[in-house]
Amino acid sequence: MPVHLRDTAVPKHEQLRAILLHRCTKELQAGDLMPSERKLMEDYGVSRITVREAIGQLVNEGHLVRVRGKGTFVASRPVQSRLHLASFSEEMRNQGLTPTTVVLFARLEDTSAATTRALRLANGEKAYHIKRLRLADGEPVSVDDAWYSATALPGLIDRDLSSSVYETVATHYGLTIDRAEQTVSATAADNDTATLLGTKRGAPVLYFDRVSFCGTEPLEHTESWYRCDRYQLSMEVQGQRRQTSR
Repeated sequence: MPVHLRDTAVPKHEQLRAILLHRCTKELQAGDLMPSERKLMEDYGVSRITVREAIGQLVNEGHLVRVRGKGTFVASRPVQSRLHLASFSEEMRNQGLTPTTVVLFARLEDTSAATTRALRLANGEKAYHIKRLRLADGEPVSVDDAWYSATALPGLIDRDLSSSVYETVATHYGLTIDRAEQTVSATAADNDTATLLGTKRGAPVLYFDRVSFCGTEPLEHTESWYRCDRYQLSMEVQGQRRQTSR
């Protein structure tokens, strides 16, 4: 049962933030409605300013989301991805989520100069252009705009592209994508990306530029945009061992 907060070395808004963080991450589910500001003021004996400060911090951190005229809700849990080579479908299944894909288009097209270089294509050589919206448990997570070598993967666009392309490449072509060169940066969603991801134009998104290989042969050049509030990267960083002289 809630109790009134006391004056301590920890400010009341920080005390309330910790309480609400526990509730929205341990007790409630994504989409659940949080108590109103008035209810929190009564339950914990704090001012409206204190409540708004605590909730504002949790909104900024992505734990809560405000909906005008409706209240404050528990935000969807972001997908926690380790920085490693895996298909989107594999990542989602490993976290107990159900991956789905909407194929926006798949066609043979002329490539940009960047993709021509990435896939080591001859001048004028076309490649398969496949754009897909990727979802986890029905929520949009990323937009993938990918190019694939038509020489190495003939007939790829005639196959089922609503699941993992990496699995399709392995099953039907006997090729394993085992290495990638990738850069990650932050950018703002343009109109098309924002519409597909269900967010606002200019909202922060993670931008990935990846070239994937089977051995030394490049098979895929992909640009992807991920919702920052639904996808996070984690990695282990190790220091370089120093060699001692003898």
